Amino acid sequence: MIPVEKKQIRFRAIIVGTFFSLFFTIIGAKAVYLQIFHSPILSKKAENQYKASYKSSGKRGTIYDKKLREMAVSIDVTSIAAKPQLIKNTKVAAKSLAKTLIINRNILARKLSSNKQFVWIKRKVSPKKEDVVRNLKIAGLDFIPEHKRFYPNKTLAAQIIGFTGMDDQGLEGVEFYYNNYLSGTVAKFSVLRDALGRVFNSENMTVLDSSGKNLVLTIDSTIQFIAEKALEEAVKNFLAKSGIAIVMVPNTGAVLALAHYPFFNPNAFNDFSQELWRNRILTDSFEPGSTMKIFSAAAAIESGTSSPNSIFYCENGAYRIGRQVIRDTHEYGWLSLQQIIKYSSNIGTVKFSTITGPEFLYKTLRNFGFGSKTGIDSSGETSGSLTPYIQWTKIDAGTISFGQGISVSALQLITATSAIANKGILMKPYVVQAITDQKGRLIKSFRPKRVRRAISEKTASILNRIMQTVTIEGGTGVNAALEEYSVSGKTGTAQKIGENGTYASGKYVSSFVGFVPTERPKISVLVVIDEPKRQHYGSIVAAPVFRKIAQKTLDYMDISPKSKTDWLNVSLRGEIRGSNSQTY
Repeated sequence: MIPVEKKQIRFRAIIVGTFFSLFFTIIGAKAVYLQIFHSPILSKKAENQYKASYKSSGKRGTIYDKKLREMAVSIDVTSIAAKPQLIKNTKVAAKSLAKTLIINRNILARKLSSNKQFVWIKRKVSPKKEDVVRNLKIAGLDFIPEHKRFYPNKTLAAQIIGFTGMDDQGLEGVEFYYNNYLSGTVAKFSVLRDALGRVFNSENMTVLDSSGKNLVLTIDSTIQFIAEKALEEAVKNFLAKSGIAIVMVPNTGAVLALAHYPFFNPNAFNDFSQELWRNRILTDSFEPGSTMKIFSAAAAIESGTSSPNSIFYCENGAYRIGRQVIRDTHEYGWLSLQQIIKYSSNIGTVKFSTITGPEFLYKTLRNFGFGSKTGIDSSGETSGSLTPYIQWTKIDAGTISFGQGISVSALQLITATSAIANKGILMKPYVVQAITDQKGRLIKSFRPKRVRRAISEKTASILNRIMQTVTIEGGTGVNAALEEYSVSGKTGTAQKIGENGTYASGKYVSSFVGFVPTERPKISVLVVIDEPKRQHYGSIVAAPVFRKIAQKTLDYMDISPKSKTDWLNVSLRGEIRGSNSQTY
């Protein structure tokens, strides 16, 4: 080989060596730059390619009725999500998924084309749709286990139970009020996936006792059903706007039924008006009308200014107070206080309440709980309206005594009536009697709570018997009478106030409240029918509903009947022995 060729070969080798040395130097420098200076950023970016973070909550606690029958349960379902960067053909995937899951294809296509690491496709799908989507075998989809609230009895007790939202958080009823107990523990965990989106590892995310606590209600689903069916029949029969009914245990305050009509299904609550969601027994107030007379009578007897035999002149049906005229439906002359309640005389009630005086009447109504919340374990309760007596005019004092110018909730009315049945002691109403864990072990129990003594035991006993005369022959509540049980109660018919603040023509609230049996009250029942069309008197509209609910409930509770006493003849003998008749 000649020297020239050797020089050329050596030169080429130097050039190639220099090139490769420079190339590897650049690669090494770049590697050092990336590994040392950009390592945290690149590691995070790489992690995002194969690691996804999720939140999972334990199963929500079950809601039972008082006999441990399921009212609300949580079932296992699957939600479908996607990692857009792993979806190869977003248009084809969007078309297939939109058709199967019945969602908007254009919106879905935008989701799948986004730069987000994670997007929801559809939450809580049925098992059938889940299987169809899995069979599409679209890379990049996630099938995430979740829980869905289910109400097996559909519309039964919907307003008191309430419902949950998409994230399993309570939105109405006891689902909302007791949400902290019912909710399961929330845990975060990560899932590792390969390039095809297949899971190859995941963090251990077992959470001990992750499920929520259970509620045991005071509600009896059978009594609830009895009340709802009787209410539905009445509302439909009288073409009414709506109706509510309550069944309570007088000596404990435990609520056995809170019925509303129209119904709604919490499994599909969005298909119903929000007006139907709320528990109107707690949230809405109304003028009670003549049912308020029993509490005015309580004040009159408790004050000592009147007795059941005190006689009052009822002005033959019309009585003027200033510019206002108080009227009765019948032209009554002289009536005893007992007869005033039996026949429901407005004028007679005004007469004996005038002697009682505004201050004592107000104090008695407050003692019964009017004008303040009962404190029941549910949200949205109204306090009603009872203005201080110092602001009452003479006509105000008169109208309040027979149920106008005062507003009450249905819960207040039944709770106050139960106090009369409970020998004058006012109890706090409640709807949850116990909280248990997933194994049924007791965590917390709720016992009956005495609020205060509203009236004396003697006054309560007298009122009990006066209220019994309402349901016997000649009384306004005869349609509430039961054949084998004595009933104490009171009818109510109140004209509704319109939007302009005056009483609306043709719009009434019809009601009946009472307890049974008179001698040893086991249940109190209130029925309120809003805006009945065919009739509007509480004696015709609401009293028969009371009878149906009371009769079937007593039969179900297996409460034996006792012979009724003819109080027309005994005329409250014993309770009022020795009291003098008075004439006004």
